[in-house]
Amino acid sequence: MNRKLSTLLVALLFGLVMAGVAYADNGPETIVLEAGKKGNVTFHHHKHQEKIACGECHHGPGHSEYKEGMEIQECDKCHNKQNAEMPKKLQKTMNAFHKNCKDCHKKEGHGPTKCSGCHKK
Repeated sequence: MNRKLSTLLVALLFGLVMAGVAYADNGPETIVLEAGKKGNVTFHHHKHQEKIACGECHHGPGHSEYKEGMEIQECDKCHNKQNAEMPKKLQKTMNAFHKNCKDCHKKEGHGPTKCSGCHKK
């Protein structure tokens, strides 16, 4: 992934976290992740909340368990190249999202697992 796209994703994630504060505990209904050439991803946050626990996606430092009311940090606070404790592949937020989403979709037997299933041009 090129540096420009990485920077864009980090900035977008920061904005999403800040916007999430304004949406109280449930967060926004949908989140649009800008993904450059591949096409944006519209994530239906409230639909996912109906089926899975917050802790399936959100966690604390060192992947500690999510607790109700926990402040949701920006993903790149830990998922970055400076974090030597993070497995190399998960140092990129994009890779962390892909792993979490695709693994869950495969496990549950539904939801997209191919690029075009999430990324819309």
